[in-house]
Amino acid sequence: MTDYQTLIDAPTWAFIEKTNASYPPDTATLSIAEQRAIYDRMCAAFDAPYPPGVTSHDQPIAGVPCRIYPGQEPTVLYLHGGGFVVGGLHSHDGICADIRAATGLTVVAADYRLSPEHLHPAAFDDACAVARALAARGPLILAGDSAGANLAAAACHALRKETRQIKGQVLIYPGLGGDENRGSYLIHASAPMLTRDDVLFYKVVRHGGPPPEADPTVSPLRDTDFTGLPMTLAISAECDPLADDAKEYAQKIVTAGGRAASCVDKGLVHGHLRARHSVPRAAASFRRITETITAFAKDRWPF
Repeated sequence: MTDYQTLIDAPTWAFIEKTNASYPPDTATLSIAEQRAIYDRMCAAFDAPYPPGVTSHDQPIAGVPCRIYPGQEPTVLYLHGGGFVVGGLHSHDGICADIRAATGLTVVAADYRLSPEHLHPAAFDDACAVARALAARGPLILAGDSAGANLAAAACHALRKETRQIKGQVLIYPGLGGDENRGSYLIHASAPMLTRDDVLFYKVVRHGGPPPEADPTVSPLRDTDFTGLPMTLAISAECDPLADDAKEYAQKIVTAGGRAASCVDKGLVHGHLRARHSVPRAAASFRRITETITAFAKDRWPF
């Protein structure tokens, strides 16, 4: 059994306990409405004021509700996590504001449609529509966490032959369709914050049943072509059933001749972006994310 008491430090445990106080581990067993209400309350518990000089306004793009944090070019399209079921413009508002503050770049958060009301490919279609519209205006970087990282990668695969405006992608503890019966999915099946059972539950909700096999719009790792993709950083949390997906995805891009790097944030858990103000390890991870976005914006490979 994995010894999380040794792997995870005291500040991270404090973050986990604060999260569980608002978002109990059995939340995935509740109704979708209850899950969304609990998730929103949990995210609100980590809210902080915008950094000085950061503003935002809501405006639809390609028919998708979006929140825009004005800054310089290129634009960062941020796709939020939440298992394709929970989350929205408010849940990741502070994260997007902090990315804007750290990079100086315009950030656009997309409020893509959620399951089970809107099954796949609704969220994928929304992500592609916003990315396509933004790329028509100028250079673009895609970023996202968890389910949002899945959508960012899937959009990059779908649009790579259509536009050269996507300069990079930053995928934060992504779920990319790895093998759920080996590696990190088993080693960290009972990890704090996200379990293997949670992953399987949200996959079923996303599709209203078993997910399709070998569909890169669902599972970018299952694509057969990894050429033509932009510079990529894929970050995993060590204590996360999804941990292997980032490494495997980056390796496939490198094998295909592209530029990709992966890293494992030691002792961190799924959802640690919300700990960026309270946990030193999470703060260091967030700096890597924003420094990489800044490098990609300058067409610089930082690894």
